[in-house]
Amino acid sequence: MKPRARALALAATAVLAATALPAQAASAEGEHLEGRLASGAAYMVDMPARWNGTLLLFSHGYSPQGSPNPAQNAPSSAARARLLDQGYALAGSSYATTGWAVTEAVPDQLATLDLFSQRFGAARRTLAWGTSYGGFVTTAIAERHPGRVDGSLSMCGLVQGGVANWNSTLDPVFALKTLLAPDSGIRLTGFADQTEAKDAANALTGKLTAAQQTPQGRARIALAAALHNIPGHNDPSQPKPEPADWTGQQANQYAAVAGLLRTAAFSWRQEAESRAGGNPSWNTGVDYPAMLRQSSVYKEVTELYRKAGLRLRDDLTALNRAPRTAADPEAVAWMRHTSAFTGRLNHPQLNIHTTGDGLIPVQAESAYRRAATAGGSAGLLRQAYVDGPGHCTFSTGESLAAVHALERRLATGRWDTSPDTLNSAAEAEDPAAEARYVAYRPTAYPRPYDLAHGDRP
Repeated sequence: MKPRARALALAATAVLAATALPAQAASAEGEHLEGRLASGAAYMVDMPARWNGTLLLFSHGYSPQGSPNPAQNAPSSAARARLLDQGYALAGSSYATTGWAVTEAVPDQLATLDLFSQRFGAARRTLAWGTSYGGFVTTAIAERHPGRVDGSLSMCGLVQGGVANWNSTLDPVFALKTLLAPDSGIRLTGFADQTEAKDAANALTGKLTAAQQTPQGRARIALAAALHNIPGHNDPSQPKPEPADWTGQQANQYAAVAGLLRTAAFSWRQEAESRAGGNPSWNTGVDYPAMLRQSSVYKEVTELYRKAGLRLRDDLTALNRAPRTAADPEAVAWMRHTSAFTGRLNHPQLNIHTTGDGLIPVQAESAYRRAATAGGSAGLLRQAYVDGPGHCTFSTGESLAAVHALERRLATGRWDTSPDTLNSAAEAEDPAAEARYVAYRPTAYPRPYDLAHGDRP
């Protein structure tokens, strides 16, 4: 290590009480820095040889409990290389813990900003950006620490916030249990540990698998998917059904519902409950017929019920009459304090989302638009949509086009996020990939919850 680099590494370590000395590589192409923060989170910084003065602080997506937890400073290696070529500095951390780590993620990202400033001086402009759960972290930074960033970009973000997310995750499994296994005793919340959560997931998955073999079961699975707004084409590996191919759409939804049972609905929920000190979700007072009528895939459900010879009204009545789940007030208070949004922005934020997202459905954007409007920030928020299946399946060009659109807003004071503008920018960045921005407005989020409206269970 060069003398200057060693001195800088020791200085940063002393300031941040890092647990390990950072590693640095310097070359004509720039500098690459890795190390650990005082919290134990890893960090990664890339400084180009010719810095344009802008720092991009990247927040990565959800890492399940026990999974690898490396630092990331860009959504992909291709995006990293392209941005460094354009002169951007890149920084990002892992979070000190995996799972629903909002209480660690935001401080770790801010500590990474501090480290960058200690090393390289203040950036002329700092933009926060992130994907999926990282879009949630990005928005939390933008709302709660506006003095640290000049703008933000949430990509496929969980911008409905934590309370709404866990409520929305409860609805499809409540429907599955009520319609497929009403006397099973399968727990949906309040798990003692991961073993209990995974046992419940396996039990309901068995019922799901059996139901998929009959027209009646497939119709009921489609109903559960509709309560979560899972689209009929939600994975790039799936065949794309025709608009009236209800059977093909349901088959694609079935795969997404099965994935939901394996991950967020049980195992990830238990981890979040352990942090919240109880169950932060409820469906008391929910009108499921009204929720279904608002769903983006309502027509499919009605057609599949008709083909199966079932009366949709009977199953909706069963849902409305079934015993409900009440939240633990203390857990709701924790989730509200840590994970609900105010809708108040001090700087511009751009959100982009794929229309065929089955994990964080595109309706999450409606929830944040609702919050930002009530919070007085509608003029600072723009949302743009990529017409494609999957979660966070943006091309490199589509991602970078969004970064540059946010920069233009900061430079000019005006938004230009039309599909034509974004597609032109995406094609310039990544000529080999199709640019898929479209004019689109998602339907309403089924159960929004934000601090701007003061919603409570």
